[in-house]
Parts: sequence; structure tokens; C-alpha cells
Amino acid sequence: MARPRTITDEQIVEAAREIFLQQGFAATTAEIARRAGVSEGTLFKRYASKEDLFEAAVGLHNYAHWRSELLSQLGQGEVRRNLERAFMEFLKEAAAIIPNLMTILSRGHNPEHNPILERLGNPVRQDAEAIAQYLRAELDLGRVRPLDAEVTALMIMGALTTYVHQEHMMVKIGREPLEAGRFVRGLLDVLWPGLAP
Repeated sequence: MARPRTITDEQIVEAAREIFLQQGFAATTAEIARRAGVSEGTLFKRYASKEDLFEAAVGLHNYAHWRSELLSQLGQGEVRRNLERAFMEFLKEAAAIIPNLMTILSRGHNPEHNPILERLGNPVRQDAEAIAQYLRAELDLGRVRPLDAEVTALMIMGALTTYVHQEHMMVKIGREPLEAGRFVRGLLDVLWPGLAP
């Protein structure tokens, strides 16, 4: 009979997050295991690689659920409402991930060795492709007017990523943050006349 786990995965992830925030991706798994109070072998039994542990620590494994949620809404409800919910979820996910990711990559990051960046691919392009896929399908159903789905999706991602950049990466003291709901509603107020059937 196996011994029960005394250190949870959450405790390991928290220890990894602390070490990665202090040392960047250059931190060793030995240091993470020591901080978590487990052996390195135990660490690798639970996380196959340092990259897997990094993804868990930053929250990358939780990213992009909004894509599948948007695509699950094809042909259902109101298109504008579906887009609004998806964009709000995108901003929520980005707000949770970006500060840690930026801090970690700014420490001990060697651009020559980018296992995490290679694994991520181009998330903005992937996000735009999900929006374009949704728009094309809704176009086929006659629920949006004829449009270039790729161009529209890239415009949307440009606006969303600019918001993330301004509100989460370039925060200015003395300036009130722009509330995400206000931004998304305003974005759709501008875009919807070109999308509405």
C-alpha cells in the first residue's frame, strides 16, 4: 500500500512559483524540490518536466479555455453576447497569467533557450484563429454579415492584447484602470455594426 501524499500538488506549484519568481526559468528543479519539501524524484513523478512545472506555476495549463467555450456556442444564443463573454474570459485569463509570466521571463531568461516559448507557440495567433473559426461558422449560419473572418479576428486580438498591455503590463500610477467590461462593451459597440446580419 502506497503512503498517502503529505505534500499536495498545490504546495509544489506554489513553491515552484516562488522560486521561478525569484530566479526566473533558470531556477533548478533541485531548488524547487527543496522549497516544496520533497525529493527531486517526487517532483518528476508529479510533473514530467521542468517546463510542465513552469506551466502549472504560471497558470498556462489553464489558459485558452475561453476558446473552446466560444466554439461551443456556435449557432446558439446571441453572437454579440457570445463574443462579449469570450473576450471577458480572455481578459480574465490574461490578467491571471501575464504578471507572473513577465516577472519570471525577465529573470534568468536566456533567449537562446526558449522551451516555454516554443511550447506556447504563438498564443495570439492561436487566439485569433479561434475567433476567426467562430466567425466563419456563424457566417455560414447567416448569423453575421459577410466579412473577412481572419482580418476581423486579428483586429479584435489587436485591441484585446493592447488592453492587456496597457492595463497589466504598463500600469501607471495615478491613472484609474479601465474596467474590462467597459472596454469589451465599447469594443463591441464599435465592431458590431460591421458584424450584425
